Formats: sequence, C-alpha cells, structure tokens
Amino acid sequence: MNIWNFIKEEIDNHHNVTIITVVERNGSSPGIVGFKMAVSETGAMNGSIGGGVMEYNMVELAKKKAINGEKCSFIKKQIHTPDAGKDKSGLMCSGEQTHAFSVLNHEDLTMINKIISKLDVGENGTFNQDYQGIHFDENNHVDTISYSYQNDENWKYEEQIGIKPTLYIFGAGHVSIPLSEIFRAIDFNVIVYDNRNELSTFEQNNHAHRKEIIDYKDAAKYVPDGENSYAVIMTVGHKSDELVLEKLINKNLKYLGMIGSKNKIKTIFDSLKSKGIAEQALAKVDSPIGLSINSKTTPEIAISIAAKVIQVKNC
Repeated sequence: MNIWNFIKEEIDNHHNVTIITVVERNGSSPGIVGFKMAVSETGAMNGSIGGGVMEYNMVELAKKKAINGEKCSFIKKQIHTPDAGKDKSGLMCSGEQTHAFSVLNHEDLTMINKIISKLDVGENGTFNQDYQGIHFDENNHVDTISYSYQNDENWKYEEQIGIKPTLYIFGAGHVSIPLSEIFRAIDFNVIVYDNRNELSTFEQNNHAHRKEIIDYKDAAKYVPDGENSYAVIMTVGHKSDELVLEKLINKNLKYLGMIGSKNKIKTIFDSLKSKGIAEQALAKVDSPIGLSINSKTTPEIAISIAAKVIQVKNC
C-alpha cells in the first residue's frame, strides 16, 4: 500500500495521521529529500525517513501530535552529532536532515482522494507542505524540489509527485523476468520491448507494466529523454544489441546499460566507432552491465543490474 492510500484508510477509520517529509539534508544522513512517512495515532505507519533511532524518535513525535488531534504543521531538524542539544538525532554520521510535520484529519480527505486519483492514472501535480499544512495543485508542475525557510512561522517545501522512474528493457529473455520483478518492487515503471512474436518469456512476464513487440530500428522513439528514463539492452544477439545501442546512444538518459562479455562489447563499440559514434558517447554506457558481484544466475544478474541503477539514481 502506498503512503497516500495508507493515509486515506486511516482517516476513513477516524484516525488522525501525521505526515513527515524530509525537506532538507546536509552531509551524511540516511534520509533523502522527498522521503515521506505517515504515522497514525494508532501507531500504524507507512514509508520511511531514513530509519534508525532518528526515525524512531520522529515517529514517536508524529504519533503524539496525531493523538493530540490539533491541526498543526512544523519543522524539526535532526543533527547527527552528540553535542547538538535539543536537535540531537542519536546518530553519529555528522550530517543533518530537516523534517516537516503536518497533522491530517477528515478535513484533508478530499485532497488526499484527489492525489490518489491522479497517481492511479499516471498523472502528476505539485505537492506543497508549509506552516499551514499540505496542499496539492494538479495544474502546477515544478522541475525541481525546493525548500525555503524564513522562520518557524514561514517555510515552504514543494515537489512534483506522480512521476516515477521508468526502466525500458530491450529484450524479453530470461533475465527480463527477475529484472522486471525487482524494479517493480522498488517502484519503477517497467516496460519491456522485444522484436520476436510468441516468445515464452515475453508471455510469462507478469511483472512488467507494459510489454510491446517493436522494430528495434525505431527504438529511440520508445524511450523519452530525461532524468526518469533508464534503459537496459539485453536482446537475443549482438547485432540487435548494437542496433538498439546505436539508436539510444545520443539520447539524454539517466542510465544506459548493455549486457555482454568484454569481447562482445569491444566488438560492438569498435563497430559503432567506425560509424562515427564518439568515444565520449560510448563511455557513458554501463557495459558489462551492473555491479561486479560475480553474478552467475539470471536472478543474480538482475540484482547486479538493479544495484547499479539504484546507485546511479541515488547519486
């Protein structure tokens, strides 16, 4: 269950909920800006702001505010050093992060339902959290997360929600099934493309959000440019791998990886260089694909790819 459905369910059951958002992070700190957590007055919770003793303390504070029932919205900084006084987090990693807290109740249910309805159909909008509470604007779209703080009575956090990172898998072979399962579990949209009809592994893949038979010559039009686009090339042979790579190499993608041995990769790269593809463009391709963990089985290969993509996404 995602955080918004959790909040709706708790409010439907007449429970107040506190939503916590990581709005700022400096240095080494476990939470990432945009991480969210919802804590019901019952103690039920959904999401994470980084874990550990810091999260435990913030959950206890959120639960207390939800039980109190007073509509409020406030900022709480957590500093990870032992001499930070009232803002001491209990962690020792020398960084810090700031959380925004807002207590929600039945008055917010219309807005929560609007957020859920938009996300369910893949649409997006702008989520705001400030000293007055939370707000959602379905008609406004922002490019970056922003946080401004004047004082405890004047602060604002803003981000676009509803856009998920998407993994585009070219090649519906055996690795594509565990790869699709892993990426769906980590909240990616997963789209699988192949050029073969009646492929058993294509039909067996129940984890992808979408599957499509395409002509690899048109690969570029199936992958939009942008920070949310991740492409993995693992077709049936090196010729089709080369074709897809040639079509995607000059696109502005967050991640582009190709499966294969060092010899195969050298052959493909040499061929593309002979066609005028720059060395600099080829250098951005993650190939051999994934983190080097001596993976042998298809699930292990999928895990190594997922680990590398997560590393790229969170850098």
